[in-house]
Amino acid sequence: MNTKQIDYIIELARTKNFNRASENLFISQSTLTYQIKEIEKELKFELFERSGKGATLTPAGKQFCTTLKNIKSQLTQAIEQAQNFSKKYSDNITIGLPVRSCIYFLPQAIKEFNKKYPHIAITPIFNGFYKPEEFLRGNQDILFTFDNEMKHVPETKLINLYTTGIYLITKKEDRLAQLKTASIKDLKGKTLMVGGGSPPQLKALQQRIINTTDIDYFNSENHDTTLTNILADKGICLTPGFFRDYTNEFAWIPFECEEKFECKLCVHTNDKRECVKDFIKILKNIYKNHFFEE
Repeated sequence: MNTKQIDYIIELARTKNFNRASENLFISQSTLTYQIKEIEKELKFELFERSGKGATLTPAGKQFCTTLKNIKSQLTQAIEQAQNFSKKYSDNITIGLPVRSCIYFLPQAIKEFNKKYPHIAITPIFNGFYKPEEFLRGNQDILFTFDNEMKHVPETKLINLYTTGIYLITKKEDRLAQLKTASIKDLKGKTLMVGGGSPPQLKALQQRIINTTDIDYFNSENHDTTLTNILADKGICLTPGFFRDYTNEFAWIPFECEEKFECKLCVHTNDKRECVKDFIKILKNIYKNHFFEE
């Protein structure tokens, strides 16, 4: 099956009519009819049920067409990216990270890197937390991680980037926002949002607070939901410093606790490119000169 045939299937599924689909595809109706029959012969199942009113997808056709749409979207994206790179770039370094704020100085590092390597692109890929699969498959060159979660993965190397603690997040109007630092005793009478994919250190702290303090709590699905709930006066939360986005929308108060996060970059040991080494050196120097914690 070729890309044109994928377009034929998707358009016929959308219009449910051979005549309209062929007009939109700028081919004859007989050509479209022949192509669909040939595709079904290759697949060994029927994609469409034909009737006097038109054509509708079979149950198998619905499933297949959904997958084809995803493939088409990915193919279009791949072509567009390749066109961009073919015009301007000779190489690419991909860096996987959960959210933009984890490497707050990434844009600054890219600008500095491009002064020396104008023909090499840096492509951030946002994977979400605890999802190193694409890096492990070799589809990403650098992976943001923390502590030692990638320590025992063969043929990889961990590089220290920065250390961050835990912050209390509140609305800027909250009385706690006036504190320079916050502690467990300051949370008395508040509602603490927990869960939401919290890393183990944070979960342990949350449980310690719940067990020792007069505080309500409820589970929040994810960080964005948590921030929405804070603005809706539903509670407060504790979060690692690598989530800090510096938008000034919330109050971020350093929280007194032993828990820390050693934020690191993970690279493949077989990647010997000097440009990768230089990019990591730039990132490390920026974080060294701009201490992350405030």
